[in-house]
Amino acid sequence: MTNVRTHLAEHAAAVAKLDSMSQQIEDFAKLIYTAVSNQGTIYWCGNGGSAGDAQHLSAELMGRYVTERRGLRSFALTTDSSLMTAVANDYHYDRVFARQIETVARAGDVVVVISTSGNSSNIVAAAVAARASGATVVGLTGASGGKLRELCSLCLCAPSTVTARIQECHGLIGHIACALIDAWIAAEMKE
Repeated sequence: MTNVRTHLAEHAAAVAKLDSMSQQIEDFAKLIYTAVSNQGTIYWCGNGGSAGDAQHLSAELMGRYVTERRGLRSFALTTDSSLMTAVANDYHYDRVFARQIETVARAGDVVVVISTSGNSSNIVAAAVAARASGATVVGLTGASGGKLRELCSLCLCAPSTVTARIQECHGLIGHIACALIDAWIAAEMKE
């Protein structure tokens, strides 16, 4: 039988394991910070809850996280329903993100691909397209990393095999990265 304490205990256990990923999380934030400092753009994609995470984290960069700062070039590739349905209809759903990336991504950009399994075919295709464009590919996945592990310059594998716990870790990883970026931009403004 499932109860609240079970969910809280699973969440706490997964989050506690993120401590061993501290350097990877900082590296993730540095990749984004470096890209936007050099006029690069951050692109995000995912399916379902991961699409929501893509939109949420993109908004934290373009809007603001906590600290008042300039907006950062960040776009979720999950928001244009006309484009996504046209590509899915004319090509295949596996191409909905890859087609966008082929069109807009370039060297100096970062493409964040989010898949709890690391095996979603349209997310794998997006990573392949991003690599071909010269962009840096960062994966947010679950424990094994799946196929994305080999396609990413940096793959942050949330320490769980439970989809909900993985997504909760992705949100926390994203928020920590945003806090670091805010701090670095604030320090830059004081110089």
